[in-house]
This record gives sequence, structure tokens and C-alpha cells, in this order.
Amino acid sequence: MRLCSFIRNDRAGYGALVDNRIADISAVLGSNYPTLAELIAHSQFLEIATRAIDDAQLVAMSDLQLLPVIPAPRKIICVGLNYQDHLAETKHAPTQLPPLFSRFADSQCAHGEPIILPSVSEQLDFEAELAVVIGKAGRHVESDAALGHIAGYSCYNDGSIRDWQTHSSQFLPGKNFPRTGAFGPFLVTADEIADPQDLEIACRLNGETVQSASTSQMIHSVASLISYISRITPLGAGDVIVTGTPGGVGFTRVPPLFMKAGDVVEVVIEHVGTLRNYVAPETTLSGRAQ
Repeated sequence: MRLCSFIRNDRAGYGALVDNRIADISAVLGSNYPTLAELIAHSQFLEIATRAIDDAQLVAMSDLQLLPVIPAPRKIICVGLNYQDHLAETKHAPTQLPPLFSRFADSQCAHGEPIILPSVSEQLDFEAELAVVIGKAGRHVESDAALGHIAGYSCYNDGSIRDWQTHSSQFLPGKNFPRTGAFGPFLVTADEIADPQDLEIACRLNGETVQSASTSQMIHSVASLISYISRITPLGAGDVIVTGTPGGVGFTRVPPLFMKAGDVVEVVIEHVGTLRNYVAPETTLSGRAQ
């Protein structure tokens, strides 16, 4: 099943993709499950959503505004340097355990929305990544049980403001400018992904492939990331883990390749989908209803 969050008629909701339209299951489920995060917290959320589809209105994609898959996650935890080729191109020393940093919810944008080029920088870089959305809460999760805590997967473009990212040894400044991290378009439920370590992943900039890899090349697997992170902080439904980008990013190229206003960038992940955004200057930034 493919699930999404959206705004329709000034109301935030969520739904399921059915024949290229969206079944507004949030209107059926009402106050029992006000948000997608609250729905996927239920161990039987797939069955609940399937039953709701029968009574849901089908809405054309053009009649709603997509939101990030989880519009306001409690936690967005990102993994750095998780592909060997990316580690090599950045010339960072390897670490035994995964480097982590966090994103804020308002640093995200949805499929089809602009990724915003900040006014204080021209070094906006692309990073194609697999996003993991937690369904089953957990603490001190063992690796062999970790995949059972996943509600689903999505595409993520972990856009980086490179000159701000290198202000210090901490990545956070370059990762939290408004609407620089794109997330979507859908949450593909875990039952549709046989193995998260066997997915082709790519990034295209203006139609040209600039990153191409397989999730099998991750240094730290999805299961090991969930296990490690859950030892630091309890994971809950709707929490997002962004699992790292492969090699080919713009700042390591000669000359560097940064995104600019008017560019179109796509993250393509096998069996998960295509996340497409255009780049716009910060002067176009406006509020979005939540």
C-alpha cells in the first residue's frame, strides 16, 4: 500500500493511492486516527486502512496538496557517511559506529514543492536517500527484530547547504534550512519491500543521473541503524530515519555541482518511487498550512 499526507479544502489529511487517485481514508477514520503517524502506530494499520478505502472518496491528485509523508515527525534522525564511495569522496575517516545528526520538521518539503535555495548560500547539494518510517515503538531493539518496527519506506533528498555544514565538525547547520529536505511522495508499506538492502537508488539533476548505487552498499544496514539508534533514544510511530547517501554528491566534483534556481531534481528508489522537486530561491518561500 502507498500512503500519503496532504491538504485538501484547507484540511490536513492522509490517504492511500488507488488507481492513480487518493482514497481519503482520513475522512473515514476521523478522530480515531487523526494523523498518518497515529494510524501506523496500530499493529493492524494495513487492515484498518484497507477497510477504510471501501468507504473513502477518491480524489484526483491535482485536487490536493501533498505534504511530507510524515509532516511533523517527533524525530528525524539522519545518518552520515553510510556508503563507502561517499565516505571515500568526502575524505572522512571511517568510524566504527554511524555518524548521526537531526533535522527539524520545518526543514522538510513535499514531493512537487520547491526545495529552497537559501539567500545566504549558493552551495545547495543533492543527496538521494532511503527514508525509513517507524511504526512499532521500541527501545533497545535487537537487530534481528528491527525490520518488524518499520511501517514503511519513502524517498528523501537530504539537501545540504555545504558551506554552512562545514562551519564546524557538526553537520546540523547545513541540514536545517527551511524546506531543503524533500520527503515523499508516498510511504510504501513494509510488506511491499522484500529487502531494504536490495534496492537501486539514484538521483537525477535536470534529467542527468548524478548518483547511482544500491542500498546493498550501505556500511550500516537499516536493521543495525534501528538497533543502534533505539539504544540512544526511544523510537515511536512516525519517527523517520534517513539512511545516508551514496557517492556522486555535488561538492566533491571538479568543478563542484550545486543545485540552482530552476533546476529539477529527482530521487528514484526501486519499488519505492520517484520524488521530484524543483529548486526556487528563498524569496519564493511562503507559509504552508499544517
